[in-house]
Amino acid sequence: MFRTLNYFLQSLFVYLFFFIGRILGIKLSRKFFSGVFILIGPFFRSNKIINKNLKIFSSTISLKDKSRIVKDMWSNYGKTFIEYIFLNRFRRENKFVILDGEENLLQIAKENKPVIFISGHFANFELMSMEITKRNISLATIYRPLNNIFINPFMEFLRRKYVCKNQIKKGINGVRETIGFIKKNHCIALMIDQRISEGEKINLFNQPALTTTLPSQLSIKFNLEIVPVYIERIKDNKFKIEFQKRINPKNFRDKLELSLELNKVLEKMILRNPGQWIWTHNRWK
Repeated sequence: MFRTLNYFLQSLFVYLFFFIGRILGIKLSRKFFSGVFILIGPFFRSNKIINKNLKIFSSTISLKDKSRIVKDMWSNYGKTFIEYIFLNRFRRENKFVILDGEENLLQIAKENKPVIFISGHFANFELMSMEITKRNISLATIYRPLNNIFINPFMEFLRRKYVCKNQIKKGINGVRETIGFIKKNHCIALMIDQRISEGEKINLFNQPALTTTLPSQLSIKFNLEIVPVYIERIKDNKFKIEFQKRINPKNFRDKLELSLELNKVLEKMILRNPGQWIWTHNRWK
């Protein structure tokens, strides 16, 4: 009962913030909520997790660099949060995103053979699937539902309407659904940077972390190439989305070796701009 009440109160604040964001417009609301999240972020319980994660990331990180990374993360968090109510503009207008490696997407569309797109929670991570579907590539996206039962239905509505209509909830049933979409010639997109309790302990920054092996298993089983995607918020709050060179599952012995390679890819992405990765995930629990 207490948890339900807590979720309800949280949702009131979220919907109030969304209402304020619509009044302010995208430019002002980004600045406003960037400041709000920088201000209130350090008071969250997840602050302990952030400190632990950054210590694993670099045992020699200076206080100055740590402070900058955390500040940048909360700023990006705030901007991404309020951008959900502007997803219709991202869908409709092409001025927000610069694609690097668009030829890779065009080639995938031409071949008409499924691939697996993987990324992490960088910048506004929802834009990966949106840009793929805007190029008329059949896609299904795996996601983790929000715990808050009052907010999650609205977020699912936004994702289905503006990001990707085929949304798959993670879990056993989701795996079956994913295989069904692959058999119907759909590509699959998922984030690989969250802790998965049913995952395998695979090194990430030289420390074992519970890691999803789903992309590796699907890649090997169905002979699907994997396309890493890097997303970065750049000048003037535009985004650069980089579709990288494909990874062929035939070059790896098994799912663990391939999953380790994907974690190495993720490491390189984080190192490029650590302030745009979400450090609140308890990756090394």
